[in-house]
Amino acid sequence: MKLQSRLTGVGVAIVTPFRKDSSIDFLSLEKLIKHILDNGVDYLVVLGTTGEAATLNKEEKQAVLNFVIEYTEKRVPIIAGFGGNNTNEVVNTIKHYNFLGIDGILSVTPYYNKPSQRGLYGHYKAIANISPVPIILYNVPGRTAVNLTAETVVQLANDFDNIIAVKEASGNLEQIMTIVKNKPADFKVISGDDLITLPLLSFGVEGVISVAANAFPAEFSNLVHSALKGKFKEAWVIQQKLLEIMNTLFVDGNPAGVKAALKILGITQDFLRLPLTQVSKTTFSKLAKQIEDMK
Repeated sequence: MKLQSRLTGVGVAIVTPFRKDSSIDFLSLEKLIKHILDNGVDYLVVLGTTGEAATLNKEEKQAVLNFVIEYTEKRVPIIAGFGGNNTNEVVNTIKHYNFLGIDGILSVTPYYNKPSQRGLYGHYKAIANISPVPIILYNVPGRTAVNLTAETVVQLANDFDNIIAVKEASGNLEQIMTIVKNKPADFKVISGDDLITLPLLSFGVEGVISVAANAFPAEFSNLVHSALKGKFKEAWVIQQKLLEIMNTLFVDGNPAGVKAALKILGITQDFLRLPLTQVSKTTFSKLAKQIEDMK
């Protein structure tokens, strides 16, 4: 089965749990994956922004990926984050990587450099030319300081068969609608923003790579799967239930908010690696009340 057909629904950008000493907490990671898989999600995304990949060294990244692959046992596809602002380094990393157990890669637009659209096209062309697994583009200008335009996305989708999807987190509805309108038929457009996923699903976006679903996989899966079946009234009821929590999760940044929620739920601790820090006491208390009110 092609990966495209398995990207409809809910992917979870999983957090990397840490102990107080900043070492990786694999017992909590196992608990987290079980929590997610037991509640109806469709695939996992490992070593993304939410997984604090920027603070993990090469050996730690490999250890996390190996653990997720082994524990998941091919029950759902696994997408791994492979991106950066040095095209040659990204290409060389992919070229020499063993992709056994990895179904695809999520590759963020180069950050800080602020490349032109021509530069972005060249970056992804270089990746597409050597990647042994399908590629999901990741557009998140709020973090990278550059926007991957609809025109560039559609051009890449048409020019490279192994560029199969885009995770769109620009928040620009016109841009996302333009991609949906002009993309190849089998190219997937995936929401990268939990809060606006429901309206995006109404015009052809086919799912989400979610942060909130770390903590609330059942609720988010029910929301997305209901909307994909055209049951928007049912989905709206769930959206209202999650609305305040989805806002609070991002008040003090990601993944600080969702890690706080996971601590409240008794799934993982909420430790992060600098430069990220835990949420404020005010935000933690607010989240705890919102989670209690959901019961």
